[in-house]
Amino acid sequence: MALIAGFRGTVPHGLSLEIGDTVQILEKCDGEGLFYLTFFIFQGIFPSNYIHLKNACVKNKGYVQFEMVIPTEDSVITEMTSTLRDWGAMWKQLYVRNEGDLFHRLWHIMNEILDLRRQVLVGHLTHDRMKDVKRHITARLDWGNEQLGLDLVPRKEYAMVDPEEISITELFRLMEHRHRKKDTPVPASSHHLFVQMKSLMCSNLGEELEVIFSLFDSKENRPISERFFLRLNRNGLPKCPEKPERHCSLFVDLGSSELRKDIYITVHIIRIGRMGAGEKKNACNVQYRRPFGCAVLSIADLLAGDSKDDLVLKVYMCNTESDWYQIHENIIKKLNARYNLTGSNAGLAVSLQLLHGDIEQIRREYTSRFTHGVSITRKLGFSNIIMPGEMRNDLYITVERGEFEKGGKSVARNVEVTMHVVDSSGQILKDFISFGSGEPPASEYHSFVLYHNNCPRWAELLKLPIPVDKFRGAHIRCEFRHCSTKEKGEKKLFGFSFMPLMQENGRTLPDGTHELIVHKCEENANLQDSGRYLKLPFSKGISLGNNSQAVKATKESFWITSFLCSTKLTQNGDMLDLLKWRTHPDKIAGCLSKLKEIDGSEIVKFLQDTLDTLFGILDENSQKYGSKVFDCLVHIINLLQDSKFHHFKPVMDTYIESHFAGALAYRDLIKVLKWHIDRVTEVELHDHIQEVLKAQEYIFKYIVQSRRLFSIATGGQNEEEFRCCIQELLMSVRFFLSQESKGTTALSQLQAVFLSSFPSVYSELLKLFDVREVANLVHDALGSLPTVMHGDESLQAVKLQSIGKTVESHLYTNPDSRCILLPVVLHHLHMHLQEQKDLIMCARILSNIFCLIKKNSSEKSVLEEIDVIVNSLLDILLRTILEITSRPQPSGSAMRLQFQDVTGEFVSCLLSLLRQMTDRHYQQLLDSFNTKEDLRDFLLQIFTVFRILIRPEMFPKDWTVMRLVANNVIITTVLYLSDALRKNFLNENFDYKIWDSYFFLAVIFINQLCLQLEMFTPSKKKKVLEKYGDMRVTMGCEIFSMWQNLGEHKLHFIPALIGPFLEVTLIPQPDLRNVMIPIFHDMMDWEQRRSGNFKQVEAKLIDKLDSLMSEGKGDETYRELFNSIIPLFGPYPSLLKKIERETWRESGVSLIATVTRLMERLLDYRDCMKMGEVDGKKIGCTVSLLNFYKTELNKEEMYIRYIHKLYDLHLKAQNFTEAAYTLLLYDELLEWSDRPLREFLNYPMQTEWQRKECLHLTIIQNFDRGKCWENGIILCRKIAEQYESYYDYRNLSKMRMMEASLYDKIMDQQRLEPEFFRVGFYGKKFPFFLRNKEFVCRGHDYERLEAFQQRMLNEFPHAIAMQHANQPDETIFQAEAQYLQIYAVTPIPENQEVLQRDGIPDNIKSFYKVNHIWRFRYDRPFHKGTKDKENEFKSLWVERTTLILVQSLPGISRWFEVEKREVVEMSPLENAIEVLENKNQQLRTLISQCQTRQMQNINPLTMCLNGVIDAAVNGGVARYQEAFFVKEYVLNHPEDGEKITRLRELMLEQAQILEFGLAVHEKVVPQDMRPLHKKLVDQFFVMKSSLGIQEFPACIQASPVHFPNGSPRVCRNSIPISMSPDAARVIPRRSPLSYPAVNRYSSSSLSSQASAEVSNITGQSESSDEVFNMQPSPSTSSLSSTHSASPNVTSSAPSSARASPLLSDKHKHSRENSCLSPRERPCSAIYPTPLETSQRMLFNHIGDGALPRSDSNLPGSDKASPARHIASISPSPAGRSPMKGSVQSFTPSPVEYHSSGLISNSPALSGSYSSGISSLSRCSTSETSGFESQGSEPAVTVPSYSISEEPVRKESKTPPPYSVYERTLKRPVPLPHSLSIPPAADPPALPPKPQLVRPNNLENSSRRTEQVPRPRPLPRKVSQL
Repeated sequence: MALIAGFRGTVPHGLSLEIGDTVQILEKCDGEGLFYLTFFIFQGIFPSNYIHLKNACVKNKGYVQFEMVIPTEDSVITEMTSTLRDWGAMWKQLYVRNEGDLFHRLWHIMNEILDLRRQVLVGHLTHDRMKDVKRHITARLDWGNEQLGLDLVPRKEYAMVDPEEISITELFRLMEHRHRKKDTPVPASSHHLFVQMKSLMCSNLGEELEVIFSLFDSKENRPISERFFLRLNRNGLPKCPEKPERHCSLFVDLGSSELRKDIYITVHIIRIGRMGAGEKKNACNVQYRRPFGCAVLSIADLLAGDSKDDLVLKVYMCNTESDWYQIHENIIKKLNARYNLTGSNAGLAVSLQLLHGDIEQIRREYTSRFTHGVSITRKLGFSNIIMPGEMRNDLYITVERGEFEKGGKSVARNVEVTMHVVDSSGQILKDFISFGSGEPPASEYHSFVLYHNNCPRWAELLKLPIPVDKFRGAHIRCEFRHCSTKEKGEKKLFGFSFMPLMQENGRTLPDGTHELIVHKCEENANLQDSGRYLKLPFSKGISLGNNSQAVKATKESFWITSFLCSTKLTQNGDMLDLLKWRTHPDKIAGCLSKLKEIDGSEIVKFLQDTLDTLFGILDENSQKYGSKVFDCLVHIINLLQDSKFHHFKPVMDTYIESHFAGALAYRDLIKVLKWHIDRVTEVELHDHIQEVLKAQEYIFKYIVQSRRLFSIATGGQNEEEFRCCIQELLMSVRFFLSQESKGTTALSQLQAVFLSSFPSVYSELLKLFDVREVANLVHDALGSLPTVMHGDESLQAVKLQSIGKTVESHLYTNPDSRCILLPVVLHHLHMHLQEQKDLIMCARILSNIFCLIKKNSSEKSVLEEIDVIVNSLLDILLRTILEITSRPQPSGSAMRLQFQDVTGEFVSCLLSLLRQMTDRHYQQLLDSFNTKEDLRDFLLQIFTVFRILIRPEMFPKDWTVMRLVANNVIITTVLYLSDALRKNFLNENFDYKIWDSYFFLAVIFINQLCLQLEMFTPSKKKKVLEKYGDMRVTMGCEIFSMWQNLGEHKLHFIPALIGPFLEVTLIPQPDLRNVMIPIFHDMMDWEQRRSGNFKQVEAKLIDKLDSLMSEGKGDETYRELFNSIIPLFGPYPSLLKKIERETWRESGVSLIATVTRLMERLLDYRDCMKMGEVDGKKIGCTVSLLNFYKTELNKEEMYIRYIHKLYDLHLKAQNFTEAAYTLLLYDELLEWSDRPLREFLNYPMQTEWQRKECLHLTIIQNFDRGKCWENGIILCRKIAEQYESYYDYRNLSKMRMMEASLYDKIMDQQRLEPEFFRVGFYGKKFPFFLRNKEFVCRGHDYERLEAFQQRMLNEFPHAIAMQHANQPDETIFQAEAQYLQIYAVTPIPENQEVLQRDGIPDNIKSFYKVNHIWRFRYDRPFHKGTKDKENEFKSLWVERTTLILVQSLPGISRWFEVEKREVVEMSPLENAIEVLENKNQQLRTLISQCQTRQMQNINPLTMCLNGVIDAAVNGGVARYQEAFFVKEYVLNHPEDGEKITRLRELMLEQAQILEFGLAVHEKVVPQDMRPLHKKLVDQFFVMKSSLGIQEFPACIQASPVHFPNGSPRVCRNSIPISMSPDAARVIPRRSPLSYPAVNRYSSSSLSSQASAEVSNITGQSESSDEVFNMQPSPSTSSLSSTHSASPNVTSSAPSSARASPLLSDKHKHSRENSCLSPRERPCSAIYPTPLETSQRMLFNHIGDGALPRSDSNLPGSDKASPARHIASISPSPAGRSPMKGSVQSFTPSPVEYHSSGLISNSPALSGSYSSGISSLSRCSTSETSGFESQGSEPAVTVPSYSISEEPVRKESKTPPPYSVYERTLKRPVPLPHSLSIPPAADPPALPPKPQLVRPNNLENSSRRTEQVPRPRPLPRKVSQL
């Protein structure tokens, strides 16, 4: 039953069903209208009106699991239904994959199939129509399956076949036939040209036209087709548009040989009108046919496209009318002087199409063309194949030319020819002159007229279809008239010619050209009386037999050419004489002799009459003419073998059955045939006997029919005599066949000829003899063949072909005869297979043998046949398959297909044989082996063959049906043979080779792609399970059983079988895994017993696991199986549980844990590699796997492989620096030695020195491309040392030049400083290597926080963005989701020495700020205690978090995991000190750049001065005074005395710097900015007074802050702790882009006095880059305050939006945030929330000039610093202080204003200064050593000196500038060593050689007194890699 509506099944016991589901009714409850039913294995009820009843039968009824409901409807309907369901789901996927073209095409096909399905279901179609509809359906189903990559469906008569119901050989043939039909369409042998005339375009039309199409062979210079004739009206359009057959035609029966470039379509155009085209109209109404034009087109133009629509042909006219007859030849030959265009715009519009196939096929495929009507244009004469029954009697007349006299006129005549066909009575025959196929026949013909031409040439072809009964006595008469051009326009008759169509002896007019006599006559001559002129001579070459009248001499002649195409008339006199043999008995012998000379077409035309004549002669005088009649009969029979007359064989068959009457002929025929066979050794008769043997089939047919006629006439007399004659004849045949050709080929040729036609005699003998008699006769004949195989090879091939025909004959299909013939057939097959000869024919014969043996046939005869075949052919069949599959495949495509065919046929034969074998056959086979060696060889052989059979290339990809059948046979056979294996090859007879072969076969059997049911569609999977079950599980159980039987022999297969068995367990089939996984425990147990450990098992398991999982095998469930505790297989617990019971528990559990972790990483790696583009997830996963192989597994080779995989990923992503670091890992493992290394990966065989040199050069190149030139310099030095040690000065010179070029690039080229981002991956949905971990990532060039966030969300599209920076709780860690937490962090450089040194260009310093970074920080502001609304700085604290990585950035990845995090708190006072230090340093840098002319544009200095001074006037640092200099604060914080002093000194220092800066500014300020400068000076004095400064303190005046060009500097001795050692590095970073030519400013004012005061303190707005986006204003870039902002979250907005003096308080910044630079405000930058415009405007008031800073580089004492250490997220927590002794400025964060980025300085790139960029992505003003110059001059930085008196310990020196470290919690390892150079005694030139020691400043100094260098392990050697 089929469901017609969905049912939810919400009622009790209801069964939920969908439309289209099939259900089976078990019980019906009429009262409720409900059915009890089963749906496969589910049962329930549902309403009865929800289903449609369908008839069906249940297969395997009673076995619920295997029950199959099969509808009894037409199988085509069933297939359509299931196929459309499968297509439906795949069709939707096409839309998803954006395959629009196939999507729409499939949609149309599906609709078409549905429409055809409705037609079939209605059932109103005729039988032929139903067949046609099914053909269309199956064609579309096959097309769709092929397009969607589905399986090929085997069909028989449009219905799917059940592979279980037919033999496998037949199944193979059906599959092969459909495959061939799909791949290699059969080329058509017949072609047709469709021509449609549309119009003639010409400007001077006005007369009716005749258009004549024909095909012309320019090679033979003759037309090859009849003419297609149509008329056009005066407008150039077809005259009869309502009759389409009048203006379109089909030129039929073109052979393939006629599709060539020298075949042309010629078009001749004749106009009907006045003599001259330009003549004026007159009274004369007479119209003439006159030449107009000609067009030509080569048929080669159609061969490419087959169709030319709306083609316009150029129309040409000959220059002289006398050349009209050959104008088409002149155009083809391009003789341009003889023709020209008829007009500039003249053209003939036609449509042409080339059609292929027989005419009936064309009629079916192009029904519309034939429905509307189309005329048929034949070829001239008969077609290539003459069909019997074809009735034609056509006489073709070509009016060639004439020669006429002037007739007394001064000018030549205008001659017109009129032709009539006249019968014997003198009457004109009506409608027997055809001008062409488009026009009906007419009664007379008028030629066209050539003007003034006495020798006209017409060359017009006419067809006279005269019936045979009117042909005798008829003649044609041609009348010649002169056409006057005078006004009367009369036509005057001046002569005539005639020609009879048949001679008096009955012969028709011979073909050829005839010169006719022109008889003069007058206009009034009476030609109606034909008797008067028929007595006259008609031709100059032919005279009538009884006409003795002399021919008068005449100069006038008329030529015509005739050609007869008739199936009833003949022009051959010998043929007529033979047919009239009774009238001339004396001519019989001569006529029989001449028969062989007669053309074959003449003989087949009169075939029946000729045969009657021959047998009539034989009956009357057999003694005299018997031999000659026999020879004539042989000639006619062999004539029919010709392909041209092959179709006349049925005519002869019909004659033998119905018309043959020679009842006595058999005696003579047997006698003559035996006479010839007995004389086969006579050489002189060789050719004749060969002809006789070729004709033996029909000779036997005549013999048998003659005997039957005789028996009917006589009641069966002389039966015994006839049998004796036949026996004697076949005895002669056996003797003849048994002769061996000893060096002579004549006899073997005769034998081959006889054998080729001998099987056709069987059916004739069966008409007279019993089946067994005929079988014995054939057996004896074939048995008499010589068995010598080294004879004539052609004879051996023919002999096999004869046996093949015997097997295909009706005689062999009879079981009674088959048992007689089978032994002799198998004997010959065995001989050929043994010699490996004629394999194609052998395969075909075997296929035919097995096609007759149906599956499950239990007949005794069939079982006996199988016995015979097994004993005779099984062994040789196996050897043959092994032989042909081991050969190399031929190169040619045709030969390769043939090779695959013969292989497939032999395979199908073997499978058929094995499927037919029963238990008894297998037992007999195994018992037949005399020794175990023979059995061993057989088993090895058949296992090898089975492995070949399941190769993917054995059958085409879509032959799933065939593969499943083959697998079913294989597993059945293996189950039989495994018993023999157990019984014969265990214990003392154990044979490793055969057991290994068995296990190998079983493994590859299970791993076959065609058995992986998980990849199938649900419907396909269901069908396979119903028919075969899951064969993988069956084979897996057999493996387990056989393994258990091995006992102690299991050790032979450990570890060899670990890999194959592991591959089996990776298949996602639970039952199979449950069976196979316990085997690993067994292996570990036996290995433990043998060697005390299972290292081999472990090594093999890990190696194989990597390769298998990288191929896509295995899944998460499989990983859990190794580590789960659930029962897996019956009594066997999980692998881990079982291992825990063993004595070797610890090592076993360790192994399982290791494998499980490896699988985690491999699964992650495989999932990541499925992505298209290279992303961080791929790289991170590869790094994780690489480290696992190195640290946990110590697998060196796998480690190196993944190094290079990671290297390739980096190159693809253009991460050149990371690629270089990655390759350094391999370089670390090599030494400068001459040890030879083997070929590995892409490396050739070379020495270790050469490989290391190659690696160095590659790494240098990548460092160069990644602009990491300092690291490249280190490697240049190392390799240069090697060159120098070998005195290789040439390469040394190159290396030094390379090193120099890298130095140049450092100084000359600009480098972008990347941003760094902290990323947390939380939730269980992340891969293992990311799950619940945090990383710091190095961003791409120009990448800011928003771009990075978007990239991460693209890589993890299902992730949820966390909107805060707080550490997540446990619920987030354990959530079944993905959470991303991202914010920007600031790098803390390791190398402070370079950054603090004066005079070092920024180009050099910039490298150390962002390279070799281990530590990063970010700050969070918060209020401690009561918040003072008047001055928020009093309670504003900063929480500073420091992240320590496991490895420095950059490294082998763009991100590394955070190993440890430390948290410290900074007091408000410390924060204020850092803000002022940073601002002072910024001012120094700008002033220095301006002094040294590095700054071409002074706007940055102007705006910085304006920002600080203006902010100070309006409050500024006064807020700090109010907060920290008041008596209350000093008393409450006595420990801060030094810091308060330091803050006071910084304020005074700032004033001093501002004063010097104003002096410098005055010198360089342009004239138009003088007013602003004056304003700044005035405000500066106001600022000084507000600070209470009249003159600077003596200490400061005595030794001002130092500037290179005389600027004031602070004395080192006067103020001991006024400056930090880090002061020189607290300088702003900026983009390398030059400053804009036009400055953009934004004006703003203070919204409140409080915000103004904050602005005075912070000086935020004058950030070095931000100044370019500000408008000159008296109150530039002041701060606003908002009390509603979250204390933990800050955001940023475009600085261009900073002008809002009237904003409400709720939109003002909180003061605690205003004290932090954007780099130190991480919170809102994580994922900025949309803000109101005013709010975004306000956020940008916070700059970076006066924001709090901290130093996390140097250890500080708890005593000296009030900063409290909040937390240290590390295994060993320690205290942390931001300062020690001298107040040190803190390392800036890269998350400040993005002014340091390249984009921020370009209005074109960023719109406004910080538009859309989060504050966390901005740069700090303390990040670089100063602004770089706009030009190419090197930047000169302001040197700064440390005032601290405390000596610097050596242990606290910075690490090597180029060294890279790998850090772990367990063991610190510097990595890579290649970038480390031992320290030199004297400091080297920059870049300095790196040190091996990196200070660890992460511990509290109170807990550690000295720095411990990280130990570097010696590099591990890689053997031969």
